[in-house]
Amino acid sequence: MIYLMLFWEFAKVGLFCVGGGYASMPLIQAAVVDTYHWMNLSEFVDIFTISQMTPGPIGINAATFAGMKIAGIPGAVCATIGFCTPSLILGILLARLFFRYGDIGPIRGILNGLRPAVVALIAAAGISFVVLALWNVETLPSDLRTIDPIGVIILAASLIAVRRKVSVIKLLAASGVAGLLLGLARQMTL
Repeated sequence: MIYLMLFWEFAKVGLFCVGGGYASMPLIQAAVVDTYHWMNLSEFVDIFTISQMTPGPIGINAATFAGMKIAGIPGAVCATIGFCTPSLILGILLARLFFRYGDIGPIRGILNGLRPAVVALIAAAGISFVVLALWNVETLPSDLRTIDPIGVIILAASLIAVRRKVSVIKLLAASGVAGLLLGLARQMTL
């Protein structure tokens, strides 16, 4: 039963994550964290972080890793196939329509309408990630002064690095090393 649920939930994600892998973040989070409680937000963020560091599309990697965490290798297979099936079917159908009829005005209008919604989905997931990174909690705390200074330092340095076009691999590696070193330094002072 869990395998069918994984397939179905990730098929829904694959169907509605218009805009790429980042658009799948809030949909996967809603299913695996909020609805079914298969993992907590911290585990989910870890999965998305690993999904960015591994080769391949982020959404598919996240589906595979989430399925593996939830139900082992069969769960990974079910989640991955579920995620890929809708886009495979829709891609073939839309490609046939596009090549037969050219650039269809209503399709262009739909895509232009979806673009702002995709930005909103990504921004909502980003806000959740910022709260987790800066306060180490899943929801914004009532006392905002409990902010994690290590999280602030790494976030600020990462934003500067992104603006300066530092490669994603270098940024992730440096952030991981910085988190390790700053965390060790904090433990030594305690």
